[in-house]
Amino acid sequence: MRRSLYVLSAWTLLVAAACGPAAAPAATPAPTPAAAAKPTTAPAAAPTTAPAGAATTAPAAPAPTVAPTAAAKPAAGGAGRGAGGMLHILYWQAPTILNTHLAQGTKDYDAGRLVLEPLASMGPDGKPVLNLAAELPTIDNGGVSKDQKSITWKLRQDVKWSDGTPFTSDDVVFTYQYIANPDVASSDTQTIEGVDTVKALDQYTVQVTYKDSNPNPYQMFVSGYGNIIQKKQFEAYNGANAKDAPGNLAPIGTGPYKVVDFKPGDVVTYTINDNYRDPNKPYFHDVQIKGGGDATSAARAVFQTGEADYAWNLQVESQVLNQLSQGGKANLVTALSPNVERLLVNFSDPNPDLGDNRGEPSTKHPFLSDLNVRKALAMAVDRKSIAEQLYGPAGAATCNIITSPPDVVSKNTDTMDVCQNNIDMANQLLDQAGWTKGSDGIRQKDGVRMHIVYQTTVNSLRQKEQDIVKSSWEKLGVEVELKSVDASVFFSSDAGNPDTAAHFYTDIEMFTNGGSWPDQTQYVDLWTTDQIAAKANQWHGNNYSRWSNSDYDAIYNQLKTETDQTKRRDLIIKANDLLVSNVVVIPLVARTQPTDGISKDIQGEVPNPWDSVLWQVADWHK
Repeated sequence: MRRSLYVLSAWTLLVAAACGPAAAPAATPAPTPAAAAKPTTAPAAAPTTAPAGAATTAPAAPAPTVAPTAAAKPAAGGAGRGAGGMLHILYWQAPTILNTHLAQGTKDYDAGRLVLEPLASMGPDGKPVLNLAAELPTIDNGGVSKDQKSITWKLRQDVKWSDGTPFTSDDVVFTYQYIANPDVASSDTQTIEGVDTVKALDQYTVQVTYKDSNPNPYQMFVSGYGNIIQKKQFEAYNGANAKDAPGNLAPIGTGPYKVVDFKPGDVVTYTINDNYRDPNKPYFHDVQIKGGGDATSAARAVFQTGEADYAWNLQVESQVLNQLSQGGKANLVTALSPNVERLLVNFSDPNPDLGDNRGEPSTKHPFLSDLNVRKALAMAVDRKSIAEQLYGPAGAATCNIITSPPDVVSKNTDTMDVCQNNIDMANQLLDQAGWTKGSDGIRQKDGVRMHIVYQTTVNSLRQKEQDIVKSSWEKLGVEVELKSVDASVFFSSDAGNPDTAAHFYTDIEMFTNGGSWPDQTQYVDLWTTDQIAAKANQWHGNNYSRWSNSDYDAIYNQLKTETDQTKRRDLIIKANDLLVSNVVVIPLVARTQPTDGISKDIQGEVPNPWDSVLWQVADWHK
């Protein structure tokens, strides 16, 4: 994801999460508040990166008894609603939808977050920060039941929607019903896993009841996946027609801003929500999120020309980023991250000759369904070169897909064959599996030629990653065709576009994704059978690879209800090891979150690996 779209990692010190499915998405412990609270400037000398599998200190998943963390507040003299004119934000991956429950990637969640809010954000220290809730439910205050089967939210009574109507528990209950409706095909269905009922106890009290004990009581209505939408605006679109709702492009919200104009794939313009509950916020009267271009031009716009006040996801080759950041007009923004750049392996057959069955989970990939082939491809990948040559201090080579919190980082992958860069052993595996080289040097078996179409987004750094991977695979006798797709298409929610990441009509695809909670349960869910993306769910499932494994599903099902922390840790490690050993994904680089640029004139921004980078934009000021 975010999704999801959607990512969690061995920790390093610098770079942005490239937009991916939610992961959902899409999971790491947040760094300590001191480490996450301040933007940093790019150092003259690159900081030392952590080795793959290593981690900086971070707290474990938040217990249900934690107290809320205070949100950042403008410094003295910085307050004053609307005093700041327009805030210019640059996203080279342009948003395509603003209803975050139908989002396809970080850029959609972020663009929607200026308007829509959850009951609580997930703060940088991994603890909830109140938004629409009046208090944080805990076991101590009775808001979370002792058996952890229910959580009761008390809502603020001073909140209005941007159209002036009151925000009530009916909107919260409706949001659940919307996400839970399979005809809607929401990208946030992982948040309602295990829910029995969601009901309004009164106008300002909502109770969520789970079928079993839930060790993560803040699973619903927290962070960007938990944004509340207005019942009045969306109730007529709570079904298969959800994609047609006008509110998808102009949602009514409770956040600091409302939409003035939205051109999907291009630009969103916002102005102050006059009904926003804090009379002194936001400082900026208007906001513009401009999409398009590329990461390098975005970095230039914020660091050198000053055309942008904030530039997101500067996935730029390390040497180039360091040079651009010396422009003097902005600081680099970084925070510890759970995000991993990874290769996804397609278990279905993407052959267009299959027609309506193309890429369906009922089909079988002609050669990637062979575990020995997948192992050989993983062993041939030179993660170290990708991390060191391209990411520098912004990422470290890793073979883990679940990389945080530190106590759930698997050490078993250190000795797995699939995690070793060994071309000779990879060639031996293919020989033993009967994949022999033809006269042209390309491996074949039973008339099937080993030709891989490998896609990712248009980005100069990613194209260099592709070149490194292609070179390695060609040494195995694999024919590799590279494909680059514009990010606005790749992460689009367009069910009719064959080039989206969710359709996955190629053999291999690459992007960054990571979890959105310190608790790993919903991140593990991304590879379950129930999350398989297919035509039937408009490709809104998070399991793009179409991999189905009963042992993995059992791990997830146990993890949903297991309250013993030691057993939970072991289950998460097992999930990671199953994904890696079966080569469902090939983890490449553990990245920092984010590597953005922010004008030196702007204050109040707090980097946060667990929520949108715009999670507290109302606090930004000059």
